[in-house]
Amino acid sequence: MVIGLNFRTAAVDVRERFWVGESRCHKALQQTQQLDGIEEVVIVDTCNRTEYIVWASDFSTAANSLLGYLNREYGMKLCEWEHFYRLLGDDALLRLFRVVSGLDSMVVGESQVVSQMRSSWARAHEAGTCGRFLDPIVDKALQVADRVRSETKFGAAGASVPCAATQLAKEILGSVEGRKVMILGAGKMSELSARCLLKSGARTVQVTSRTYEHAEDMARSVGGEAVRFEDRWKHLEDADLVLTTTGCPHVILTRDEVERLCERREGRPVFFIDLAVPRNIEAAVREVRGAFLYDLDDLEKAVARNMGERRGVAAEAERMVSEEAHRYRRRLASERMAPTMLDLRKRLDEIGRQEVERYAGEAGHLAPVQLEAFATVVSRVVQSIAASLARELKERPAGHEQKEFAVMVQNLFRRRQGPRERLVGKGGGMG
Repeated sequence: MVIGLNFRTAAVDVRERFWVGESRCHKALQQTQQLDGIEEVVIVDTCNRTEYIVWASDFSTAANSLLGYLNREYGMKLCEWEHFYRLLGDDALLRLFRVVSGLDSMVVGESQVVSQMRSSWARAHEAGTCGRFLDPIVDKALQVADRVRSETKFGAAGASVPCAATQLAKEILGSVEGRKVMILGAGKMSELSARCLLKSGARTVQVTSRTYEHAEDMARSVGGEAVRFEDRWKHLEDADLVLTTTGCPHVILTRDEVERLCERREGRPVFFIDLAVPRNIEAAVREVRGAFLYDLDDLEKAVARNMGERRGVAAEAERMVSEEAHRYRRRLASERMAPTMLDLRKRLDEIGRQEVERYAGEAGHLAPVQLEAFATVVSRVVQSIAASLARELKERPAGHEQKEFAVMVQNLFRRRQGPRERLVGKGGGMG
C-alpha cells in the first residue's frame, strides 16, 4: 500500500507541513512500523512528495492507523485527508515503479529520484523497518528504472528540478548569461543547480552554507565561489538571482530582511527561486517592492508549459513500466499462492489415486497395461484441473478476492472425514 501526497495533490504550503526530514525519519519509520496493520514501511520524502510505502497485514487497519498517526504528529485535520492518496496492491506497485523511473516526477524523466529512493531504502534498513516483504519490491523498482534508462531515450536529456529551475530563471531574466547568482545551501540539489546555471552562461555562482567547509567543497567542485554565511548580506546586494535549497526546517529569509536588502539595492530588482521543502523564504516576500519570489508551485507551472516535447519519449517508458509491473504482480501472486497450489496438487493426486484404486477394485482383474493407461488418463485430468486453478488464482487481484478464491478451492477439494475420523479427531487435507 502507498499512502502519500505529492505536487499534484497538494501545494507546497501543504506538502511542507507533512515533511519528515532526514533528522526525524528514523523515529518516524519506527513509529509507523509499530502501528496496527503495518508490518514494514519505507518513507520517501522529497521536495515534491512524502509517501509511506507499506506492507500491510490489513489495508483498512493500516490506513486508519496511519491517519491517526498523521493527526497526532502533524495535527492533520480531517479535511486535509483529501490531499492524500491511498493506493493498494497492483495500483501501489505500479505507482512505486513509475515514481522510481521518473514518470511521476514534476520534471518527467528526472534521475535524482533513483538516488532518493536508494537513500530512503537505506534509512528504512537502518531503522529496521524494511526486509522480507518490501526489499524485493523496492529492488525490482530500481531494476525497472535502470532498464527504462538503458533501453529508451527517457531521461537522456538529464532532466532534473535544478535544470527546470534554470529554465525558469531564463524565462524570468530573459537570459542568465553574465548574471551573478547566489545559492544558499550546499547539498546535491544546490550542486546540480550551480552546474546548470554555469553551463547556461552565469557569470559567477556564489555558494554559502552555515558550514563554510561544505560551501568550499561544493564551490570547488563546480567552479564557483564560497561565501561565509555571516558575509552573505553584502553579496546578496549584488546578486541578480538567489536560489535557496537548504535542508533547514524553517525560514532563513524573512520579509523584513528582504525589505532591508531591497532598500540597499537602490531599486535594482532581485529574483528568488526557492526549491526547498519546507520553504526557505517567507511567502510574504512576494509583497516586497523590487523582490520577485518563485517557489516549487511556480516551477511546476513552468515545467507543464514545456512538457509537450517529452510526452512522446515518456509514452515508451510508460509502456515498459506497465509491462514490468504486470509481470512482477504475476510473479508475486505465484509465490504467494505456491503453498496453496502445492497442497491442492497433493490433494488432487490423492483423489486420482483413490479413483484408480476404486476402479481397479470394481472392474475386477485388469491387465497391467490397462491399469497403467487408466492411471495415465487420470493423471492428465488432475494436471489439467490443477493448471486451470493455478492460472485462475494468479489472475485474481491480489488481496481479499484472491484469498477468498483460494479458500473456496481449499474447501472444494478438502478431504471429507468419515464417521471414524470425526470420532477420533483426525483431520487432513488442505483445511
